Amino acid sequence: MDFRIIKSPSDSTKDILRRRMSGNCKTDLDSADAIGLVQGKLIDMIYASDIAEKAVGVTVEDIRGTCPQHMVLLGIFGDTSSVESAINEIKLKMKEGKMI
Repeated sequence: MDFRIIKSPSDSTKDILRRRMSGNCKTDLDSADAIGLVQGKLIDMIYASDIAEKAVGVTVEDIRGTCPQHMVLLGIFGDTSSVESAINEIKLKMKEGKMI
């Protein structure tokens, strides 16, 4: 999995994400102080989405892509500390899951 955090995203970055998100997006990008990006296999991304939303007050959206390897990109939206906490929780739970 690959992880990135964008703190104080620019308007152009938010516009790029809006164009790649589905029409039934429930996230208000203008109120997001930070955006976490997580990319990986579908099975891991569904698991990561569940972990993030249960861990802290963030919203998670699927970001459409054109990757031929069937990689999935998630956007995690919220305040900076919540996005950081969500990504740290995903890393921790994924590490625990690999030990089973």
